[in-house]
Amino acid sequence: MLGLQKFLLLHVLAWLGQLAHGSDIIHGEKAPENSTQYMASVQDNRGHVCGGFLITEDFVVSAAHCYNWTLTHVVLGNHNLKNGNHQKIKIENKTIPENYKEVGCGNDIMLIKLLEKVQLNDRVQTIQLPPAEINLQENQVCQVAGWGKTKMDDNKPADELMVANVSVIDKQVCKELWGGLPANVICAGGYKTTKGFCQGDSGGPLVCDGLAVGVVSFNYKENCSYPDKPNVYTDISKYRQWIDKVVKSRKYEE
Repeated sequence: MLGLQKFLLLHVLAWLGQLAHGSDIIHGEKAPENSTQYMASVQDNRGHVCGGFLITEDFVVSAAHCYNWTLTHVVLGNHNLKNGNHQKIKIENKTIPENYKEVGCGNDIMLIKLLEKVQLNDRVQTIQLPPAEINLQENQVCQVAGWGKTKMDDNKPADELMVANVSVIDKQVCKELWGGLPANVICAGGYKTTKGFCQGDSGGPLVCDGLAVGVVSFNYKENCSYPDKPNVYTDISKYRQWIDKVVKSRKYEE
């Protein structure tokens, strides 16, 4: 039994070494003005770090692997981060699942409580989350958006929000291609395509039929030319109870 445990541990460690945090949209296009009003740029004092999306007037969802950055504020309301016409709101606190360990092990989701409520208007809106059970169809076309770099060999992030269409990949097919997957994930893009989130702005949403169903988590070795490894997202539907509990508890603390 000990030998089997050692083998499994080595397999997991080798597999984790192939992962890369989500950070760039590849082969996308500029998001139309006044679209994706829910998108948030999660920042530190130097600028953009991760993507996120607004689910209530004072909560943003992002990825747990962004937690250890010294995040200070979020920016909403403008697709161009160099344009000052936006809302900049300080972060009050961050919450991740207790059983989150690292990207690739699952539970890669984070809730960010804002210090004050966002002013909702024609430039800033919330996005709905899925119910506790969703049934995504194979090849269903969804969207992913982010401010990451737009070319694999270009380390400069995009000032303009980029968006790309990606197709949902069957979970079993995805698992076989990866040689294993953490629980509670969705696969879309990055396989038999030139589009996806290479990485896609970590923490940004996978949007299907107007619902934020996934959180950008990881891809394969920062390879954005698209190898036969799908992009992987955290399945938000599996965390609805956790999200509702955290949001409700924070409301009561106010």
